[in-house]
Amino acid sequence: MATKSHTPLIVGNWKMNPATLGKARKLFLDVRKEVGRKKMETQVAVAPPFPFLSELQRLSPSQRIGLSAQDVYFESIGAHTGEVSLPMLRSVGVSSVIVGHSERRAAGESDEEIYKDVQAIFKSSLTAIVCVGEQVRDQHGNYFSVVEAQLRSAVRDVPKTKLKQLVVAYEPVWAIGTGDHATPEDVQEMKLFIQKIIADVFDRSAIKKVRVLYGGSVKAKNAQELLTVGTVDGFLIGGASLKAKEFGKIVHTAEAYAKTSV
Repeated sequence: MATKSHTPLIVGNWKMNPATLGKARKLFLDVRKEVGRKKMETQVAVAPPFPFLSELQRLSPSQRIGLSAQDVYFESIGAHTGEVSLPMLRSVGVSSVIVGHSERRAAGESDEEIYKDVQAIFKSSLTAIVCVGEQVRDQHGNYFSVVEAQLRSAVRDVPKTKLKQLVVAYEPVWAIGTGDHATPEDVQEMKLFIQKIIADVFDRSAIKKVRVLYGGSVKAKNAQELLTVGTVDGFLIGGASLKAKEFGKIVHTAEAYAKTSV
């Protein structure tokens, strides 16, 4: 039987989808229906594009489905055209923020900018979902050093008292949107490696406070094995989160795992 150490967290990253507010409203309502009304151990959140956040907050007054932001700018206010701040996000019900997603890194976001974002998020008492992951896997294991450098840079100076606000999402870039995914065994190996880094940066007790998610072509058909063999604490889901039924199946798979694990 699998052993879980954390309440599962399932986050749907809608990226730049759907095209209109009306379609976003429909998707959210469909997701809400698929997730259902029963009380669950599993935490569920979606990260829609910024313009849709306010409307989705209105559709989820109980916050049964939480709202996450896809990015943030570390300054609170000022002459920063096109940026969105934490006070703005908090005002529309956001409780967590995705930081350092591979697509943002590819667009030029630096480790230093990610570090500043993480610091700002913790000061605002929101949850930071810090993304790490390699572009490619090599037979010599050099990708471990890539993940380590990204993680150490992002979480340096994080107070131990804030660790429950930290979530690490492992998302190998080669698996995002490709249909390929890391094997459950590879995912477990990386989770243990991430926990080793967390223990080294903080201490061993920190492992029990920080959830480790997996992202990269997660689907209903591979979710259970990624949870039971990969032993991750949930998922950061891209494409499958745009299909309400598929996303709902993943959520319920995680919930079944949460109830049967000890």
